[in-house]
Amino acid sequence: MIAKVPSQSRPGGRSARIQTTVYETVKELLKTLSREELTFPLIAAQAGVTPSTLYRRWGDIQQLLADVAVEIIRPTAPPPDTGSLGGDLSGWLEQFLEESVSPLGRAMLRDMAAAYGDDRVPCACVEILRGQLQVILDRAEARGEAVALDADTLLDLLATPIAYRALFDLPPEPAYAQVLLGRVRALLRTRRMNRESGDNEPQ
Repeated sequence: MIAKVPSQSRPGGRSARIQTTVYETVKELLKTLSREELTFPLIAAQAGVTPSTLYRRWGDIQQLLADVAVEIIRPTAPPPDTGSLGGDLSGWLEQFLEESVSPLGRAMLRDMAAAYGDDRVPCACVEILRGQLQVILDRAEARGEAVALDADTLLDLLATPIAYRALFDLPPEPAYAQVLLGRVRALLRTRRMNRESGDNEPQ
């Protein structure tokens, strides 16, 4: 990401209105144009702003595309509550897989990977996914279920394999979600057994 632009922040006032207009403009343009055809002057003309506004805020077109992708995946509601940890994770993962392997989902993953492919600022998409999984874990804990995993571990076990396959043109079949969930269930069983036997396995 361009270091001078902390673009995952959500501005207010006029800045927020400009951001919303630009995001909507980009989404509309992508319906008829390829990513390679998009330029700041073109987007600025359609959005009614100056190209310099876009350069100051996003630095380059790749960063803007990545931020639009983040905005698209930003949830408008918490993950559905099915009444159990397993059910919640299954529903979340099936939706994540379906969206990630779609043409739009794969394009967005590439946009985000290209813009955030360094160690300066993590992609806001990570916080979005982590937040969704944390909601699921918190609900399970409130129900009295044994929660032996944290959100980062679930990201590694569930989201990362799907994102990897989608990025490298190895899109998994829907049944792959159950394979990943099986690994989570196996790890949960192992950690619960370790806790019951007194072993303190690190999270």
